[in-house]
Parts: sequence; structure tokens; C-alpha cells
Amino acid sequence: MIKRWRRYERRGDWRFVLPVTRGIYVLYRLKHGRYEVVYIGVAGVSKVPTTGIGGRLKSHDKNRKDWSHYSFFEVHDNVFREEILELESLLLGIFRHDSRINLENKQKSSRKLYQLRKPAVFTDVLRKKADA
Repeated sequence: MIKRWRRYERRGDWRFVLPVTRGIYVLYRLKHGRYEVVYIGVAGVSKVPTTGIGGRLKSHDKNRKDWSHYSFFEVHDNVFREEILELESLLLGIFRHDSRINLENKQKSSRKLYQLRKPAVFTDVLRKKADA
């Protein structure tokens, strides 16, 4: 799924990021020698991507003052837009209530992920356990 990635790059150092890079990125603030996650986002997910992680980082550089470093995870070309969005939902859902992370873009839930936890999805698992 991941084609290449970089972690804890300094804000303003865009040399490893092409303008139309598809994938996930994370913004951090360096505080007392520790990287604190402040934002998790996706880029390059429009039907015809004209911008990507590079563009999103530059936009955050102009509009947000609370971050100092970033990481990015570029996906392979065969990864669909829906898969990238699902991965973002999963990460935001995992870290939503984590007191160590001060996410500013918390989301309430993902409809697709919520559907995948319903009992009906587990009928094959429950059947196998009953047969054992």
C-alpha cells in the first residue's frame, strides 16, 4: 500500500514531496523534545488529482501556525481514493480519544467503518465458532 514515506521532516522542507503526491500526511508540533500529532490528513483524493500532499502542506504552511514538522506516506498508484479515505477514517478513529494526541480534526465516525462492526458482518465467524 505504501510506496514511500518520510517522517519528522522540518516545516518548509518540501524536497521529498512532489506536488501531486497521493496519500496520508501528519502534522506535528515539537514540544519539550517530543513530537505531538496535531493533524492527520489525506491528499490527492479528488477524481482527477491536480494537487496532493505537497499542495496541502504548503496550504497548511500559510494558514496554520501550530506545527513544526510533518510526515507523509505516499500510496502506490493502484490504491483507490476510497481506500485512502478509509485509512484516514481508521487513523482518526483510533486516535480520537487518545489523550497523548491533540488532534484538531477529530471526526465523529465513519459510516463505512461503523457498518463493518455490526454483528451481521461476523456471521461467518460466529458460524465457525459454533461448529467448533
